[in-house]
Amino acid sequence: MAQENNSQNNQKNQNQQQDINQLLKVRSAQKGSVSDENQLLAVRREKLAALQEAGKDPFLITKFDVTHHSQDIKDNFDVLEGTSVTIAGRMMFKRVMGKASFCNVQDLKGSIQCYVARDSIGEEPYADFKKYDVGDILGISGEVFRTKTGEISVHAASVTLLSKSLQILPEKFHGLTDTDMRYRQRYVDLIMNAEVKDTFIKRSRILSSIRRYLDEQGFMEVETPMLVSNAGGAAARPFETHFNALDEDLKLRISLELYLKRLIVGGMERVYEIGRVFRNEGLDTRHNPEFTLMELYQAYTDYHGMMDLTENLYRYVAKEVTGSEMLTYGEHQMDLSKPFERITMVDAVRKYSGVDFNEIHTVEEARAIAKEKHIEFEERHKKGDILNLFFEEFVEEHLIQPTFVMDHPIEISPLTKKKPDNPEYVERFEFFMNGWEMANAYSELNDPIDQRARFAAQEELLAAGDDEANHTDEDFLNALSIGMPPTGGIGFGIDRMVMMMTNSPSIRDVLAFPTLKSLDK
Repeated sequence: MAQENNSQNNQKNQNQQQDINQLLKVRSAQKGSVSDENQLLAVRREKLAALQEAGKDPFLITKFDVTHHSQDIKDNFDVLEGTSVTIAGRMMFKRVMGKASFCNVQDLKGSIQCYVARDSIGEEPYADFKKYDVGDILGISGEVFRTKTGEISVHAASVTLLSKSLQILPEKFHGLTDTDMRYRQRYVDLIMNAEVKDTFIKRSRILSSIRRYLDEQGFMEVETPMLVSNAGGAAARPFETHFNALDEDLKLRISLELYLKRLIVGGMERVYEIGRVFRNEGLDTRHNPEFTLMELYQAYTDYHGMMDLTENLYRYVAKEVTGSEMLTYGEHQMDLSKPFERITMVDAVRKYSGVDFNEIHTVEEARAIAKEKHIEFEERHKKGDILNLFFEEFVEEHLIQPTFVMDHPIEISPLTKKKPDNPEYVERFEFFMNGWEMANAYSELNDPIDQRARFAAQEELLAAGDDEANHTDEDFLNALSIGMPPTGGIGFGIDRMVMMMTNSPSIRDVLAFPTLKSLDK
């Protein structure tokens, strides 16, 4: 009687599997109807209920000891052949062939084939295994071997269901074409696309490499506030919030600068911070309202010292992460091995637009040449602002190879030291690659009297309607009054650096969870 019941149960399970396979075929042919999908989901829940009723609830398992990852086994096959290993990961493929089956398990480092035979793991565990679904998370212990076709595999001695997937993974080539959905469900994107996972692994390596380089140069990593009363240090519109406990309005920081400079005042000679900043701006392929910025400050150096540091840092990180000092992005190849070009903003504008701002002496002359060249400007813009508009219009797109654009007009640089020989300009550079601004650096302004005057000019801009201008920061002025040594400082856009080193077309491709419009709107 027991044998008859087992036979009936086995037949029932086989029939159920056939039903599932048929539904999958229908779904593949029709690209999935709602009713088919609902039936498949219902079957998975029924399987979970059956497991729980049989005392095999996978969600009660709290621990599983893993000894190896897939790629480690492949890389060290000569040593591991014939030895026992334990792996864990998501089952991405299963082929049942009577008394023996094959499955593919995907983990952090890749995937590996597993051979699962009834005679090796036992009749009941094998019957359970045949009911497992693609997407389930398995733990498998067994012996490393090579199949007759030459594929490195694990011959399972035991299979443990560690988590039941109640949702259906998308088809490899049909379910991941919706870019917006890939960003919204990054967890699925990571499962289905190995190159996406590789991008985020490289992002982590880039950050580790930056930290390693700076630590070796004697820099100290610090943390500064995200909630601030005065969001300064950059030209950007902040997000605002309210702190109930103190009944005060606060802002999310737009920069790391002013607090890091306070630490320089306090005697910490080399500091850096890698952290999120928030700017209430638009979305595009290079902008997200929250992004990762690194700023560092070094006492007793200037913007030339920051250029040297930038060159050396980029070479170091590129070589560690990509293995080369040549970076390919889209159709461009950028050579980090050569000395980076250094050019002033005035010379760059003259080179690419034919307009020499050394020959322009008044705001009226600047406006006249802007009209002639069809450059739109606002009434509040001064000569330096118009020079910057020329730079954005005529120059940026040409700066493919690593280039330092130096000596910006004072009007757009409220926190920077003037050039002693030409006070209309400041000791500042922007670092460009692929036509993008990658970093921004100064010889930091440490004159509290001059800084107060610059803040006053910013307040005038605010009053004139520029909501990206800086407010006066009295505490920062007090810190400068105590005395800050000559200092070089720089801010790096980490996300753009990751884009460049992973050949990613959009900032959303290097942010695990980018900002997206709510589906409710």
